[in-house]
Amino acid sequence: MTSALVLDRVSVRFGGFTAVEDASLDIAQGEFFSFLGPSGCGKTTLLRAISGFVQPSEGRVLFEGRDMRGTGPNERPTALIFQNLALFPMMSVAENIAYGLRVRGMGKRERLARAEALLELIALPGQGNKRIDELSGGQKQRVAIARALAVEPKILLLDEPLSALDLKLRQHMRTELRAIQRRVGITFIYITHDQGEALTMSDRIAVMSRGVIQQISDGETLYHQPRTAFVAGFVGENNALPGAVLDRDGDLARVQTELGPLPGRNSRQLAPGSEAVLFLRPEALSLVEPGAGRLAGTVTGRAFEGATTHLTLRCGGGRALLLSLSGAAARQAPEPGQEAWLDYDPEAAILLPREGYGDA
Repeated sequence: MTSALVLDRVSVRFGGFTAVEDASLDIAQGEFFSFLGPSGCGKTTLLRAISGFVQPSEGRVLFEGRDMRGTGPNERPTALIFQNLALFPMMSVAENIAYGLRVRGMGKRERLARAEALLELIALPGQGNKRIDELSGGQKQRVAIARALAVEPKILLLDEPLSALDLKLRQHMRTELRAIQRRVGITFIYITHDQGEALTMSDRIAVMSRGVIQQISDGETLYHQPRTAFVAGFVGENNALPGAVLDRDGDLARVQTELGPLPGRNSRQLAPGSEAVLFLRPEALSLVEPGAGRLAGTVTGRAFEGATTHLTLRCGGGRALLLSLSGAAARQAPEPGQEAWLDYDPEAAILLPREGYGDA
């Protein structure tokens, strides 16, 4: 596929502080691409380098093969939606949408016609005369998107635009954003610390930590095949058991943990003696008959969450494990204070180098 954006070994430094280090990636035209990571990981700095508000200390930002060094934000084929939306309260909805066209000198009739077409696109037909304060939070989000699309950018940059919304509206707007992106067909680059947003909307995701891109992949691969301890700990819930590799057997290895020797998938081919972390998803654990499983503990908490019930177990050495159950297994789950035995398929556990463990 044709590249919309290429980052070629981009680093951004502020004095002695490195905000982004050696970032390289290739984003295809029409892709919904997300940068995911905790606060301070460098994702917004990278977005500012893409938009032109920050110049890379090293490396290149290329739009369709053209180096953007020295090219200002207003000369780049991008539009940026900020976290606070920055809508103009004294203007109508249509005037907000058409503002960028007005700045570019487009006639009033033409720009208002364009605004009305965009209102249709964002499912707000006939709402152009309303004031901004008459709109709901979700409607304001859509108006901000329409205003950005009005100037026909090749890439739309979104810096945590849903973070101020309540959970239900945020979940609804995920679907709305993805639907709008598919309708317009342009590249979206999305910044978020919310893994649910990234996983549900994105074609691909770059997970960042401390200025470094840890892994770039689709959501399912990130979840089931993390390449680093940071990614395994940050994307989804995980039980992390640090230890040292005891031995290997093909694609599996055993690691000595505080709960004893436990097997897992050795995707990085770690050698015996290596410091490692065994990651076990809560849904990979299952209840078994007493004495039949690899792990045992006392139930300390039980949380009902509709289709899923979550159990917290206190195991040997005080280690807590999280177990997620559904269906009949959830209905038969032990109560707090009762003992439980657990087991898992070693292929469902993953063993990773200890480097980066605890950064999430």
